[in-house]
Amino acid sequence: MKKSRGMMGYVVLIASFVIIALILNGAMGPARDPRIEYPQLLNAIREDNVKAVAIRNNALVGLYRNNSVTAEADFPEKGYDFETTIGDDFIDTARQMTATKNGKTLEEVSVSDLPFQVIYRAPVSVPWYVDLLPFIIMTVITLGFLYFLMARQSGGNSKVMNFGKSRARVSDPTKNQITFADVAGCNEEKEELQEMVDFLKNPKAYTDMGARIPKGVLLVGPPGTGKTLLAKAVAGEAKAPFFSISGSDFVEMFVGVGASRVRDLFAEAKKAAPSIVFIDEIDAVGRRRGAGLGGGHDEREQTLNQLLVEMDGFAINEGVIVMAATNRRDILDPALLRPGRFDRQVTVNYPDLEGRVEILKVHSRDKKLDSSVDLENIAKRMPFSSGADLENVMNEGALLAVRRRKNIISQQELVDAVARVQMGPEKRSHKVTEKDRKLTAFHEAGHAVLGYLLPDCEDVHLVTIVPRGQAGGYTLSLPSEENDGYRRNELIARITMMLGGHAAERTALEDISTGASSDIKRATELARGMVTKWGMSDTLGTMYLGSDEEVFVGMEFGHGREYSEQYAAAIDNEVKNLLDRCYKQALELLAQNRDKLDAVAEALLDRDTLNRAEFEAVMKGEPLPPKTEAESVKPAQEPASAAATFAPAQPEEDTGDAFTEPDTFRKQLNDSWAEFERSLKQHGVSAPQQSAGQEDAPADRTDNEE
Repeated sequence: MKKSRGMMGYVVLIASFVIIALILNGAMGPARDPRIEYPQLLNAIREDNVKAVAIRNNALVGLYRNNSVTAEADFPEKGYDFETTIGDDFIDTARQMTATKNGKTLEEVSVSDLPFQVIYRAPVSVPWYVDLLPFIIMTVITLGFLYFLMARQSGGNSKVMNFGKSRARVSDPTKNQITFADVAGCNEEKEELQEMVDFLKNPKAYTDMGARIPKGVLLVGPPGTGKTLLAKAVAGEAKAPFFSISGSDFVEMFVGVGASRVRDLFAEAKKAAPSIVFIDEIDAVGRRRGAGLGGGHDEREQTLNQLLVEMDGFAINEGVIVMAATNRRDILDPALLRPGRFDRQVTVNYPDLEGRVEILKVHSRDKKLDSSVDLENIAKRMPFSSGADLENVMNEGALLAVRRRKNIISQQELVDAVARVQMGPEKRSHKVTEKDRKLTAFHEAGHAVLGYLLPDCEDVHLVTIVPRGQAGGYTLSLPSEENDGYRRNELIARITMMLGGHAAERTALEDISTGASSDIKRATELARGMVTKWGMSDTLGTMYLGSDEEVFVGMEFGHGREYSEQYAAAIDNEVKNLLDRCYKQALELLAQNRDKLDAVAEALLDRDTLNRAEFEAVMKGEPLPPKTEAESVKPAQEPASAAATFAPAQPEEDTGDAFTEPDTFRKQLNDSWAEFERSLKQHGVSAPQQSAGQEDAPADRTDNEE
């Protein structure tokens, strides 16, 4: 209803503009145009068709003798037949015409002798403001239109220039239905925030004891882990007013607006105390002062100063708890993080296996799941995933079920959704030359063989040369358990496995391609982390040479590098030596096991995809089971003579036909996991958990980008 009223207001304003413009242009006047030219008037006089004229200055109106359309009584004030503009010699001209017609001289003809009546009207002085009237009307309408727009933007009940009002959205405590029951995967974080809830419910118990409740809580963590949801749950549990605003809403182009909005926000929160003020993405306004070019006192710093004063200044701030969320704690101002402002910092990290299962249960409440759906299995496939990632997988599963015209979401849809989210959509229509297929097969075979031979590598569960996303193929390795850290030997094995694709191309094809660019990049980053951050270099020892702070404008101008050029050169040499050793080891292992490399590549060319059981059978020299009918279908190929292209593959639009029947990848992936879990259960070992990687840790999947 409100939207329709707003649209009606716009329609009325536009219609008013049009009507006024038409009026000012005379479009709403009489349909008959009485205007004639001066020669036409003289012709009418010659023909004796003029009955009367009225003259005012140089303007003349008149009546025709035979075709009068107005009553004589209305002339000349209300009606006339014609109008024109005359010169000062009009009367003399009319006298001359009459004299010539009657055979008289000009001196013998007076005005009374003319064949029509002449009326002289008194001159009318036009006020000066009449000429300005159109401009005045348009100015008033424009100002009214601006007032209407600004009133709507500010809620319809505030002043036109009220920029300093807070834009915080206030949620009604009686309507906020989000509680801690809706937040899963962060039990410790909820315990930290329970004190806030107790204070908001019963503040007198704390004040009587002389305790000071923390004034602020800063939620820190990667994007999508549920920081904003936790803040809403605190407000829902406490049934307290919840003022939410983004950090960017404080900053405007007008100086002082941000500080004014901060003052107004806290004034409103104090009126509704006990209440919660939640500032999302506080790094937009809370960045470290003095880091900009020139260290100027800009509008953002004024806003930050006002925020610091409101949180802990001379003014007493009772009953207002400030909560904020950010994923960039490193760039926040130190004054904002001290006790008395943000007393507590709650880290909301990626959930563990149990937490991921609980999150999946929360997001599956309103979805029609098959009874055979195993959410724990889905959670194992998504380690180091945020709550947003898990919600996205459940939504993708529902979309796939609808696309396949199913009435219920099965385990297959969820498994396919995990693969789709992590690795991108399948490119079933992508044409691949035989030359490219052979190159990709040896590349992925190199990754897989090294993953099998190196004792510190994770188990290889899937090898495929089917394009998916931007990768022409990939090798999927899964850890047996979720590790929070990695040993040196494990990292060296990972680097060696990453370089295995490049080494396999050189060993088998005696040539290299651009497909290993992603592998080389990630291997270099991992090696540099070992040297500069984790103290795994024998040459440099246990010295931290990295930086946790991401660079933003002005940061590097005030802070130089914390090590000398000598150490910079030593770091580069150590990283290169580490990569060279790993690459040399990869070449040696593949050369010693050339038969296994060729066998895996031939199996990939034959079947496109190998699950864990099939891959291990090839490595042991055992025969493979016969191909199924679905496995015998090859992707579209071009003639071998076609030119090979190694440009990064761009994502293509999916069609419904791609999901009509489960493809080879999905079937083999499920079979491998089922067989793997059954074998582990027979030996009393817990099932492995698929790792997607974590900060400063290498990725668990090796891709071959075309």
